[in-house]
Amino acid sequence: MSSSISYLVPIFNEESNIESTVIKISDAFKKNSLKSYEIVFIDDGSVDSSVDLIKKMIKKKYPIKCICLTRNFGHQAALTAGMKYANSKFIAVLDGDLQDPPEVINQFLEYAHKGFDIVYGVRKKRKESLPKRFSYGLFYKILANLSNIDIPLDSGDFCLMTKEAQEKLNQMPEENRFVRGLRSYIGLNQIGVEYERQARLSGEPKYTFNKLLKLASDGIFNFSDRPLKITSAFGVLLFFLSLVLMIFLIFQRIFSIEIFGYSPNDIPGYTSLIISNIFLSGIQLFALGIIGEYISRIFIETKRRPSFLIREIIETRSQEN
Repeated sequence: MSSSISYLVPIFNEESNIESTVIKISDAFKKNSLKSYEIVFIDDGSVDSSVDLIKKMIKKKYPIKCICLTRNFGHQAALTAGMKYANSKFIAVLDGDLQDPPEVINQFLEYAHKGFDIVYGVRKKRKESLPKRFSYGLFYKILANLSNIDIPLDSGDFCLMTKEAQEKLNQMPEENRFVRGLRSYIGLNQIGVEYERQARLSGEPKYTFNKLLKLASDGIFNFSDRPLKITSAFGVLLFFLSLVLMIFLIFQRIFSIEIFGYSPNDIPGYTSLIISNIFLSGIQLFALGIIGEYISRIFIETKRRPSFLIREIIETRSQEN
């Protein structure tokens, strides 16, 4: 374990990037001072030839371990699986599309040697579409304002951590995983390092809008109770606004005050009844939606189902025997 590093690479249908990822990680490793490394692919239920290509790279004697999950559990669950099976002094996390450059991990190692337990990448520039950059930026700002812990802005899963940090992350029992939030939660000595996030090497992005939306909701609802408090505060505010509106409507009714040519005496009670019903019904549904998000997470956690299930583990040494 001494002077060793595990590169964790969650993949889902990344056949066009497997060989390049292995080569670039191997080239990057040769430029640091560590003695050994392993590449831990976590196959998240790929239906293309990703695993077959990994087996071919294993036959070429690259130090590879492939954890094959039984189905697609999601990126965060796959990353959790990799954390359980990495056996090195340092653990590096990067995507299988090479948007996170493996050579930047060598910069992370310099900070780790100075005593930092977690070194995470901070994206100073994204080579992605404007709508996606805007969505990410909005999400991180909302998360920073709502979260009960300090989650750094524009920092993804790309990071390097020590064995101690890995073990503490593995102690986190929840099934609904938001790894970068858990990473902040455990504390220890952490530092962010700016880097330029690259464009995807090839293939289609695996984080669709729906998946990004789920990731955002996991980040907000798993690490903050403020939406519940905001809903309660909003309810109190509406109560006082309704009280003011009620007083105003009573005066309007008594003195037949016309507003935009309308007097309550024209159709008594119609406007106030309709507006109040629609407005308050919408607020109630909104509040129930917020509460429902928390209840759904309680429901998932109480079942205690595992975050992932493994079909098989393929390793370099198993090919040599």
